[in-house]
Amino acid sequence: MAESRRLPLQERRRYDAIVVGSGISGGWAAKELTERGLHTLVLEAGGPIDPAVDYVEHVQPYDVRFRGYGDRAALSRDQPVQRECYACDEWGAKFFVNDRENPYTTPEGAPFRWIRGRQVGGRSLTWGRQVYRWSDLDFEANAKDGHGTDWPIRYADLAPWYEHVERFIGVSGAAEGLEQLPDGVFLKPMELTCVERHARERILAAFGGQRVLTIGRTAVLTEEHNGRAACHYCGPCERGCITHSYFSSNGSTLPAAARTGRLTLRPWSVVAEVVHDPRSGRARGVRVIDARSRAELEFEARVVFLCASAFESTRILLNSRSAAHPQGMGNASGTLGKYVMDHHMLWGAGGTMPGFEDRRTDGRRPNGIYVARFRNTQSSPASKDFLRGYGMQGGSGRSRWNDGGHGADFKARWLSELQPWTIGINGWGETLPREDNQVALDPVAKDAWGIPALRIDCTWGENERAMMRDMVTSATEMLEAAGATNIRQNRPDVPPGLCIHEMGGARMGRSADVSVCDGNNALWEVPNVFVTDGACMASSACQNPSITYMALTARAVASAVERITRGEL
Repeated sequence: MAESRRLPLQERRRYDAIVVGSGISGGWAAKELTERGLHTLVLEAGGPIDPAVDYVEHVQPYDVRFRGYGDRAALSRDQPVQRECYACDEWGAKFFVNDRENPYTTPEGAPFRWIRGRQVGGRSLTWGRQVYRWSDLDFEANAKDGHGTDWPIRYADLAPWYEHVERFIGVSGAAEGLEQLPDGVFLKPMELTCVERHARERILAAFGGQRVLTIGRTAVLTEEHNGRAACHYCGPCERGCITHSYFSSNGSTLPAAARTGRLTLRPWSVVAEVVHDPRSGRARGVRVIDARSRAELEFEARVVFLCASAFESTRILLNSRSAAHPQGMGNASGTLGKYVMDHHMLWGAGGTMPGFEDRRTDGRRPNGIYVARFRNTQSSPASKDFLRGYGMQGGSGRSRWNDGGHGADFKARWLSELQPWTIGINGWGETLPREDNQVALDPVAKDAWGIPALRIDCTWGENERAMMRDMVTSATEMLEAAGATNIRQNRPDVPPGLCIHEMGGARMGRSADVSVCDGNNALWEVPNVFVTDGACMASSACQNPSITYMALTARAVASAVERITRGEL
């Protein structure tokens, strides 16, 4: 990452803008604010990242102490929740929080797996990189079926910002012309395997073109783009990317912000609250606890962007109590902390695809297949069992034999002989916004810095469970149509949180009595505070949400700077 200024604390305490968090949303806020002329302080709760040391995608199992299995005692002690994410292993555990330092509570019988990363770049270092635009099918859903509150924007409001983001980050994908999954600005797509091409054609024919299997749309470069190299298909993206071939804050947005000369990045800065100024009715700045010294500091700015992740930004607002905001900043509607969501996932099926044994693949494609939503769309009949819909992700491949052995003969066989082709398709489904899915400050538990921890109460409802069952049915139908054999149905017990798509808590809306943020992501009550990460989401759709956060952030910055220019902020 290009070096940004790290000024001694006594030299500067006031900035034009403060951004809380340096992940996907925070990086975009920093880039857009600095490029529009604002001196910006980015506060990151965790430490700095040195790609030359911390990115270990090319480190082999024989080069790490526990040969990739990790220190199980340490993981059980310090990261019992984080280790449930596949990427929290011996290589990647440093990109995940210490659960003892960062506790939270849940009700009995209602688990939530809160997966978090505190370091410069946040979860942009470990995210799945799948990027899918929303459509008006998603933005209009709340208004049409009465669940949640109506979004204050529509696709036309966000479309130019989607394009703005795509042109900068680089998205590989294939245009399909689908109303429910708008096309974007794409680099050349990654190739489907022979099995996936076969399955695509068979599924299109079997279901009258309604079920479209395509290559995933991913923020991984297939060609050089904006000074970043194309991906070389090494595979373990979750361990970092030394070539910056996938989009991350550290590889793209933060360097862009640093190049303006208007970025100050301060790691080890845990934001406890937004500070209210009773004279102006605005936010004065933020109160920070230095993560290492435990010293309390305050930084001031004209505007504050909360981009700490959905639940962390909500926690900061809940903890920002004052005489004017006794129940938390922005909570006059009573909706702060409520209507939280995550995607439910992995219900589906897998099977064997015979007839392709003479084919093999090269490299480790960092992407899979995507089946666009085909339930409850304008071109498909409405489901009698559930509202909204789901997309499906998966892929195919051949693995080497793993039935044991030793010596030269086994080595030669392991290197040359492959198992039959397999293919899997599993659902990623929308969760309805429900008031009883909520987060609140725990009355007792506190984190290592003395800040009240969250109590998370979030469960799947019957609509989600009906959708899960349909995922299994439809995946089985598609695999049968594709010619798969030995089909195995997947019904995993995946609690909320593990999809790592938590959303809501400070939702956008059309009026102050039903929402926390307005149509430009500003708090209704405190208009110089903007929430542009997952907290602002009024519904979840079924698509991976990160590109929508990025587009909303860029749009909100443009609005904030325009209002500053007019003297309104």
